[in-house]
Amino acid sequence: MRGSWTRPLAGLSPRANARFWAASFLGPLALWCAVSYLPFLWHPMMLVSDPGDSTWMTSGELVERAAFATENAEIAGRNGRIAAGRPANPVFLPAPHQVARALVTGFTTPPARPEEPWLHQALWHSIQVIFWGFLLSSLIAVPLGILCGALPAMGRLTEPFIEFFRYLPAPAFGALAVAVLGIEDAPKVSIIFIGTFFQQVLIIANTTRRIDPALLEAAETLGASRRALVTKVVLPGIITDVYTDMRVLLGWAWTYLIVAELIGVSSGITYFINQQGKYRAYDRVFASIILIGLIGLLTDLVLASLGRQLFPWMKTAKEGWFSRTLGKMRGRGTRAAAPGRDGAMAAPGAGSETAEEAARA
Repeated sequence: MRGSWTRPLAGLSPRANARFWAASFLGPLALWCAVSYLPFLWHPMMLVSDPGDSTWMTSGELVERAAFATENAEIAGRNGRIAAGRPANPVFLPAPHQVARALVTGFTTPPARPEEPWLHQALWHSIQVIFWGFLLSSLIAVPLGILCGALPAMGRLTEPFIEFFRYLPAPAFGALAVAVLGIEDAPKVSIIFIGTFFQQVLIIANTTRRIDPALLEAAETLGASRRALVTKVVLPGIITDVYTDMRVLLGWAWTYLIVAELIGVSSGITYFINQQGKYRAYDRVFASIILIGLIGLLTDLVLASLGRQLFPWMKTAKEGWFSRTLGKMRGRGTRAAAPGRDGAMAAPGAGSETAEEAARA
């Protein structure tokens, strides 16, 4: 059926799009709930509610099912009171309601030690590391990537080394970063920078090369200078794709966060997670990890909404801009070029329009 979601590359209706978006989250959540609340799926432990006449089990203790059964068999053999309990998961797999409760208490309950940060303080510290590392990386990588994609000589001069350097793991520079920048936040920011800079250059350069050559040829025919080709044709033609690339690359920066915050003085959300792991508070560990994902998702949704405001034509960015630009170029004469509203070089009208202007003059 035409328009069906089963047809390759078919579009989705707004209702179907919303349903699939919700299902992508509800599916894993349903699986998590099933594993947590249905004892016949995966509950390898027993939560002891009454130790009975056991010599080693205590109330509230998690015991492996095999050990629990063996102990009860021994108790029954000596006519003692057997232990009681219910199936449970290991302590490192808390149930969804426990994680939700930990997510709330993390913002309302003070840390175990006064010198430890609150959850919101740890998160804010990590967000600052991500912000500065990715901002500094983008300020250099985006212009360089555009130049590499637009100018073949620049690409050949820089991209071979960047291709080599991007395979070097960013955490390997941790010791060097600490030696040069100290033990506070500077080496952490540098790891985010190294982890995203070289990837950004190559991705932006590849995006720049995908611009339609017909645009450049048309602009040159109309008399555009080489500088105008970059500023009036290339930049408007790739701006929406570059914006989308930056949203994806921001997610890469988050993947380096945990490793970066272990360098020098451990801090931020990484320190919080490690401390909760030492206390065996795995519900707070899960809550912290989920919170990172929620912040990343919310950031991406905000950036997507902002992109639709900045670039109203984003849904058909390449086709719509290309069609409008070529239409103006073909429909007008070959007089000296002037910048059009769409960013391409457009020529003033010719023929009868030129004659009328000349007559009025």
